[in-house]
Amino acid sequence: MNDQQLDRVFLALANSSRRQLMDLVAARPGCTLSQLLSEFDISRIGLMKHLQVLLDANLVIAEKRGRERPLYLNSVPLQLIHERWSDQYRDFWAGQLTRLKYAVESNSADTTKVRKKEKV
Repeated sequence: MNDQQLDRVFLALANSSRRQLMDLVAARPGCTLSQLLSEFDISRIGLMKHLQVLLDANLVIAEKRGRERPLYLNSVPLQLIHERWSDQYRDFWAGQLTRLKYAVESNSADTTKVRKKEKV
């Protein structure tokens, strides 16, 4: 994903109405703009503009079926963003957790040895 595509995705996600629109499309795959209009307090043209931003960011896909355009959520851009930033930290935190595990186990083993010596 290049910087221009990334900017489009973040621009689309920056608006609460567009996020709500994405949530509705995800919950109702194949719905149309007309079906979603009742969920918003904006005009049809306003909703169409929000939808166009989502389409430009490739977060929503619209199929053309005659006069209707069923809408579907495309989560691929979100997954690419997630992978871009989380992969670099996943390895770091996995290593930290492994070190913590060994430290706790080592401390637990030392505590057990001390208790056995106290009993003798």
